[in-house]
Amino acid sequence: MIGRWLIAIGLVLVAVGFLWPWLGKLDLGRLPGDIVINRGSFRFYFPLVTCLLLNVLGSLLLWLFRR
Repeated sequence: MIGRWLIAIGLVLVAVGFLWPWLGKLDLGRLPGDIVINRGSFRFYFPLVTCLLLNVLGSLLLWLFRR
């Protein structure tokens, strides 16, 4: 069982690696609601909405695979 999960995770990582140039053009990580603070030479960035969106998508995928 764990072997299948490791293979699936590996295949997903390979697919993301191949699609990375196109995924970068989606502006994922620059959504409204992401926190950005710029003060002089200091920059703080926390992708709050991006994390929530990825969490929902991941939960949906896991729910679909368990059915």
